Amino acid sequence: MSGSETLRPAFLTRVFLAVRLFVWTPDRLQRWVLRAVQFVIFLTAGVFAFLLRFDFTLPQRYRHHLVVALCAWGLAKIIVFQLLQLDRGWWRYTSVPDLIRVLTGNVLGSGLAAVALLAFGPAGFPRSLYVLDLILCLGMTAGVPLAVRVAFETSGAHKGASRKRSLIYGAGAAGVMLLGDIRQNALPQYEVNGFVDDNPQKLGLLVQRVKVLGDGTRLAELISKHRIAMVLIAIPSASSVQMTEVLRHCQEAGAPYQTIPPLGEIIEANGLAKQIRDVAVEDLLGRSPARLDDLAIARKLEGKTVMVTGAAGSIGSEMCRQIARFRPKAIVGYDISETGLFDLNLEMAQRFPEVTFQLQIGNVQNPQRLDEVLQEHRPSILYHAAAYKHVPLMEAHVFEALENNVLGSYTAALAAAKYGLEDFVMISSDKAVRPTSIMGVSKRLAELAVNSLQNGRTRFVSVRFGNVLGSNGSVIPLFKKQIAAGGPVTVTHPSMQRYFMTIPEASQLVLQASTMGKGGEIFVLDMGAPVKIVDLARNLILLSGLRPDEDIRIEFTGVRPGEKLYEELSAFEESTVPTAHEKVKVFTGPSLTCQDMKETILALQRICAARDLAQLVLRLKEIVPEYNPSSHVLQRIVAEKSLREEKRVLARAAAA
Repeated sequence: MSGSETLRPAFLTRVFLAVRLFVWTPDRLQRWVLRAVQFVIFLTAGVFAFLLRFDFTLPQRYRHHLVVALCAWGLAKIIVFQLLQLDRGWWRYTSVPDLIRVLTGNVLGSGLAAVALLAFGPAGFPRSLYVLDLILCLGMTAGVPLAVRVAFETSGAHKGASRKRSLIYGAGAAGVMLLGDIRQNALPQYEVNGFVDDNPQKLGLLVQRVKVLGDGTRLAELISKHRIAMVLIAIPSASSVQMTEVLRHCQEAGAPYQTIPPLGEIIEANGLAKQIRDVAVEDLLGRSPARLDDLAIARKLEGKTVMVTGAAGSIGSEMCRQIARFRPKAIVGYDISETGLFDLNLEMAQRFPEVTFQLQIGNVQNPQRLDEVLQEHRPSILYHAAAYKHVPLMEAHVFEALENNVLGSYTAALAAAKYGLEDFVMISSDKAVRPTSIMGVSKRLAELAVNSLQNGRTRFVSVRFGNVLGSNGSVIPLFKKQIAAGGPVTVTHPSMQRYFMTIPEASQLVLQASTMGKGGEIFVLDMGAPVKIVDLARNLILLSGLRPDEDIRIEFTGVRPGEKLYEELSAFEESTVPTAHEKVKVFTGPSLTCQDMKETILALQRICAARDLAQLVLRLKEIVPEYNPSSHVLQRIVAEKSLREEKRVLARAAAA
């Protein structure tokens, strides 16, 4: 066998691989098909331009002009369309921006070809052909993709009894997007039979061939008339009042309903239809999604070991989930609850197998255990979420609240400073503002204690926010249990109101706040508008498919020890400083020096050891003058004083 024959198979193999690489991959094959179709359109438009110009009888002397023109038009437009990447994409998803790019490509391509023909083309070229070619080519290059999209949306529709006849509540941008997704068979089980919209100006309009049939007040009538089986709520920007009203219309109409989440939560590639879900209480808050600087958070967390105290709690566990998104080297979950840590470990292993998650059982009040964990894992950042937060329960356990929330936080912060961590971020509460509860004043003291340690090395910051939906201690789980039991739902007071946000949003904004500041700041998260607890209870009853005050009663039980009717996120003596993030602000207020705080901590330790409630309250008032003890605590002080007097009297009587 000759050398040339030996080399021939290898040469042919290389050619085959080259052709396969540049042509036969699915993406490249699609591009070549699109280029071929577009080239045929360019040539066809050119031929028809000549035929129209000469009344479909092409003179012999212009046949040479036709050949030259087709070469110029075809070559120029192929180049321009490729530069504008018009040879990519799926025609079944053609949109208005795509058509604008097609218009731009045709104008530039025709212009380039015209310049070439004027400079190098044959003499006597009719100028009207430039305009005719542009019009015809534009119509065909825009019309063919539109025809493909219409064909996909109409031919793929699944007609039949298995499809749910549906109404889309909301004829805005989200409603139109949802309609388009359903037509493209993202959810083939739905058949859209009309829109419902509360804007009277939209009544009777046709939106992509679907009529706006009426507003929410006519929903029951429309459902009966059109035999509707599902209402799809597509108002992601609705306020809490609007969403509650929409929900009430759906309940009164007796139709099943689902919704789409806020647009900020929707991954564009998946479309709206795949995001349809049951309405949740979070939808009734009317909160816009948080905008995060993911790049700044990633720079803070990526490749680092991060420790979270209170990791088994609702906030701490969500912090672990959010941190895992930014590819840390490891997450150290520290908590005294073995069951909670065990469950979290199973979840983290399943959801984030690439992230090392270390379980560490321990108490934040134990400096020796903290030393062991910090020395072993050497974290760079510590998020301190461990705390007691049940307001009435802490009114009955004053010393335990101070020991855990203040002394424990101070101990953890000291350990962070000792081992030179980059950041120590403490999660605080809106109840720290002008506190009326032991829980609130303990969190304010913890803020002062942590921030007093600012030493130029470790950055110590605190982050305040209000109630989070579904967290341990939130009213939502309690209300759900009461509704499931048939009621009544218990609310403390008709005027009781609180700030609310979701657990993921709160955790994300804590991560955002930790990227800001130089240390010693108290960051406050924007909680939006306060929500009345009684309104929250009514909305939950509605979401359960029941009617408030009819199917489920609401009872008022009275304000509990230490509770306020409303919470505040800033005190009068504090000032607000904006940050680069619209939902994070900085509050500056009274602070304590490191030495003053050290003396305060020693005094609190002695008082807690002596279990002297009266002395403790006096000391708390000295450190936090705005603290206003609850009547429950004051009554305990009086009762304990009376008990001590009785014991002294009895002791004197026994001695006599």
